[in-house]
Amino acid sequence: MDLGLIILNYNTREVLRECLRSLAETRNCAVEIVVVDNASSDGSAEMVRAEFVGKTAPNVRLIASAVNGGYAYGNNLALREFLTQPQPPRALMLLNSDTRVPPDALRQLMDFLDAHADAGVVGPKLVLRDGSLDLACRRSFPTPRVSLYRMIGLSKLFPKSKRFGQYNLTFLDENETAQVDSVVGAAMLMRTDALRQAGILDETFFMYGEDLDLALRIKQKGWNVYYYPGATILHYKRESSKRSRQAQIEFYRAMYIFYEKHYRATTPFYLDWLVRAGIALKGGLALAPEIFRKRGTAPRTVS
Repeated sequence: MDLGLIILNYNTREVLRECLRSLAETRNCAVEIVVVDNASSDGSAEMVRAEFVGKTAPNVRLIASAVNGGYAYGNNLALREFLTQPQPPRALMLLNSDTRVPPDALRQLMDFLDAHADAGVVGPKLVLRDGSLDLACRRSFPTPRVSLYRMIGLSKLFPKSKRFGQYNLTFLDENETAQVDSVVGAAMLMRTDALRQAGILDETFFMYGEDLDLALRIKQKGWNVYYYPGATILHYKRESSKRSRQAQIEFYRAMYIFYEKHYRATTPFYLDWLVRAGIALKGGLALAPEIFRKRGTAPRTVS
């Protein structure tokens, strides 16, 4: 098996169906697809069982979680299964349900991985419904400096600046291959050996930030991360999470967790307070208690 592909789903039955239909057209890539359903209430799991499990190629399996433990939790259910197989696929990929995958895209990503022995992670070019680039598909790590430029708006004012445009690397040509800090978990291909060394997703993150954290840990093991526009995937980026209070909380909470985990110990106290105040102000003072609260053990749902 070349590739183990994981699709995490939560109440996206119709877009999940279209994603799986697009993957059925995959050419020249031996792939096994695992759909992890995070306790959906819209009949997603039933649809996958009825229409895809044992009925289509590539092979589709379903893991139906009894709880919605979040993005990292759900994906890890499948990652653990793949990694404990006697002969796991040589690459594993996280893919959002709101994507459409052209027939040759997976083969193109695998060919790039094979041609670059240093590559631990490869991400495709993600394009939105209107044909524009999904800026999240190539990123720098959100260091205090990079995050500050974004929070005060300099990254938008000067997107072509190598200094101020670091957050989404907007100064790079979107059609050129580049080594980057991270790609996005919406379409993230990982070499299995690199993932074994770095470990799976950190479940401290409920949603957002876990892909950045994993990319950083993989790079710390000596691997490189690549943005590869030779493979293009359509991303129907969901709008519902933007209207969800819980998703807003988790976005800024993930920012704080990442900072706390990777940067706070080496940040001067005066800058530390500035960073935390910036996260609270950007996230909204009303959300601040939730952002900085340590999550309990009980999983929560996100609408």
